[in-house]
Amino acid sequence: MTGRVTLVGGGPGREDLLTLAAVRALAAADVVLFDRLAPHERLHELAPGADLVDVGKRPGHHAVAQHEIEALLVGHALAGRHVVRLKGGDPYVLGRGGEEVLACHAAGVPVEVIPGVTSAVAVPGAAGIPLTHRGISHLFTVVSGHAPLTEHELEHLAGLGGTIVVLMGVNSLPSLTAGLARFGMSAQMPVAIVERGFSAGQRTTIGDLAGIVVAAGRARVVSPAVVVIGEVVRLAHDGDASAAELMQRAAGFAAVGA
Repeated sequence: MTGRVTLVGGGPGREDLLTLAAVRALAAADVVLFDRLAPHERLHELAPGADLVDVGKRPGHHAVAQHEIEALLVGHALAGRHVVRLKGGDPYVLGRGGEEVLACHAAGVPVEVIPGVTSAVAVPGAAGIPLTHRGISHLFTVVSGHAPLTEHELEHLAGLGGTIVVLMGVNSLPSLTAGLARFGMSAQMPVAIVERGFSAGQRTTIGDLAGIVVAAGRARVVSPAVVVIGEVVRLAHDGDASAAELMQRAAGFAAVGA
């Protein structure tokens, strides 16, 4: 009998941000293949009796290649097992969920996708950065920083306006900021790097397009981190700004944009 695969978005890493559907899927799993940024500390309780397999990727090191992960999903399902693929964030936001769904379809394996809270939205929010805000930004763009962008992509991105969110962008930050500046983005554009979102070690480093690389080096910024580029960064809070001060900043931006 063929089993099934459930791709589960684990959210930005904190267990209490798992959806109810995610918790139910884990409870019914025979096998859980989990990533390093997914909430996995208590998987033995959330998925009692399931085989737990760490297939997490780290920058520059993929202990289990993507094609091997897909083979594991299909192999366990064809053996009649319910396989949960637990990912950080959302499976379809730079999570290669589409590739895994296609592999299941090709093998005739039933597959379901349970969405998760993407870190592209949640982690800036944890630092008090709204990706959209009336009078400041009415759009946001999410890009992967895993590899340098092409000149065409940089030109397009620099001209879009709004807010730019970069996932996996610490290592490519120098080329990204230089490219955006080359295509006309202001050197004073605010930039924030939010490390380890929703953890006890969460930290935000703020600078501008011209100085953020130096600021990141001085702060010894490391992955995992989310980079936010845009005027909304001015609304970030780190525990020092009062609610009244934040509202005053927002009102000032709205007046400028009116």
